[in-house]
Amino acid sequence: MWSRKSRHDKADRTVFEALLKDTDILLHGYRADALESLGYGQDERQNIAPGLIDVSLNAYGWSGPWQNRRGFDSLVQMSSGIADAGMHWKKADKPTPLPVQALDHGTGYLMAASAIRALTERLSNGHCSSARLSLARTAKLLLEHGQANTPQALRAEDAGDQGMLIEQTSWGPAHRLQVPLKMTGTPLQWTIPAGELGSHRAQWW
Repeated sequence: MWSRKSRHDKADRTVFEALLKDTDILLHGYRADALESLGYGQDERQNIAPGLIDVSLNAYGWSGPWQNRRGFDSLVQMSSGIADAGMHWKKADKPTPLPVQALDHGTGYLMAASAIRALTERLSNGHCSSARLSLARTAKLLLEHGQANTPQALRAEDAGDQGMLIEQTSWGPAHRLQVPLKMTGTPLQWTIPAGELGSHRAQWW
């Protein structure tokens, strides 16, 4: 993610454009007007990377008075009413975000599905497409489907939730969580261990 200084640094912009030029799928979570204000609107991104599949996320949607507001999962839970369910769940006296970041997880899966579908279309007919998602829209979808009639307590994490391999990270040995799904013939491998931000050069491996 760009820092406030690097957004306008000529060298950093050159690095970004070089990376973007070789990009098939761009997933980003900036506010609706953020890239446009830097001169990297959707048309400019397509000019740099023709055929780019562009999947974007923001907090409050792509129209209306809140479209350019900053936000994250817990804030959107508060403003959408989901925190009311958290208040009842925790028996609190004020709105409380649920302990699982369902909007982050749910929207992340929808972004991945959008990217896969767009890539399939591009491979099939050469058509490039884009997708716009928001945490608020995911919240609306969850609210429309209602709550479970028999809420269950969250299960504590156990060894079965963790991958078998121990990964040597900059923080010490660690396990990754199991992936939510697997595809036959596509083994999941992490060739680069988890590390701190800025620990690698901005380049494609």
